[in-house]
Amino acid sequence: MSKIQRSLRKAAFLQFKIFFRKYPALPYILKWLCISLVIGLTVGSASAGFLISLDWATNFRESHQWLIALLPVGGLLIGLLYYYYGKDAEAGNNLLIDTINEPQKVIPFHMAPFVYLGTIVTHFFGGSAGREGTALQMAGAIADQFSIPFRLSSTDRTILIISAIAAGFGSVFGTPLAGAVFGLEVFLIGRLRYNAIFPAFASAIFADWTTRLWHAKHTHYHISIIPEIDFLPVLYSIIAGIAFGLCAATFSKIIHWTTNQFKKRITFPPLRPFVGGIIVALAVLAVGTTKYIGLGIPTIVQSFEVQLPPYDFAVKMVFTIITLAAGFKGGEVTPLFFIGAALGSALSIVIPLPVGLLAGMGFVAVFAGATNTPLSCMLMGIELFSAECGIYVAIACVVSYLFSGHNSIYGRQKIGEPKHSRFSNYLDKTVSNLK
Repeated sequence: MSKIQRSLRKAAFLQFKIFFRKYPALPYILKWLCISLVIGLTVGSASAGFLISLDWATNFRESHQWLIALLPVGGLLIGLLYYYYGKDAEAGNNLLIDTINEPQKVIPFHMAPFVYLGTIVTHFFGGSAGREGTALQMAGAIADQFSIPFRLSSTDRTILIISAIAAGFGSVFGTPLAGAVFGLEVFLIGRLRYNAIFPAFASAIFADWTTRLWHAKHTHYHISIIPEIDFLPVLYSIIAGIAFGLCAATFSKIIHWTTNQFKKRITFPPLRPFVGGIIVALAVLAVGTTKYIGLGIPTIVQSFEVQLPPYDFAVKMVFTIITLAAGFKGGEVTPLFFIGAALGSALSIVIPLPVGLLAGMGFVAVFAGATNTPLSCMLMGIELFSAECGIYVAIACVVSYLFSGHNSIYGRQKIGEPKHSRFSNYLDKTVSNLK
């Protein structure tokens, strides 16, 4: 190499050094932009495949309702799969939260196919479950495999899992902004990880974009009437928010209690979903309708248009609690959407607000109370229903969050900042320790 070439290389190196000193955030941005793109493409594609498969399973079951009688067999198969091959992945979403708080060994990759198969079987045979749990677990299991080849530190790996959760949530619901904030706030109540903001938003946006490229469908909702902001509508929103928060706390407490009862009374784990499947299948036969199983999307859409019976939300709650407490796979969030929207729709009997607005408020507020994620739920309401309802959605989410107490569907959530001073002694404890 000639002296001229060495001088040119040295000058170029010095220019780069000066440039990066002038813009110190640039290496961080470039690094996480590349990682987020990988996460977005892989997780978004996985979510698209999952949504398309789930849509097929739901339509096939509704066309062949005799399959519901085989729900106990499907439950037994899921139980055997996890008992013999998936014990290290059985913790599900709680494993993701534990990994964020205290990163240890890499999340097993087989969590992704196992939860995918378990969820498809659950919906194919008629269990009442959601899809968020599956999307998050698939995202976490896929993304964490890159932590080794990318040589990520413990701190970077935490950001990686947060970004994966954001990507999974944002892509499966078509709400990238809500997904990003959900990833930031779900693992630690009352605090956000600001060093993960850029990766979380980038991953969620890339994942949502990828899912849409695969033409995976998302449900659209419409609130036709939104009243002007005034004292009485705001007061009614607060009252509704209290009801949503109490509903969220009730759901969280009962599902944990029921899960413990299944574990206590049925010692062989694969038999739990078998017994739960029998109960759910008989319940479907007893009520004479399939509106309370699966995702329940048609009923959710209906809740925005007409006043639902006051018992719909409670019946869906029972079906969901039995299904998930017994060990079926899926998630709680879409059933919580059903429960919240149905409760909001029914509240229009006594609360003089438009039925669609109350359904939309319940849709996100019960979820906010059950997961302690009010900020992401506000954004979800705006992304799904439009910004015009933002004030009412925000009121419902905040009030629900406060009135749900320190309860959560995620037992390993940590309390970083108590909801109010009375509970300051709960700082840094997990929700599961408070039960």
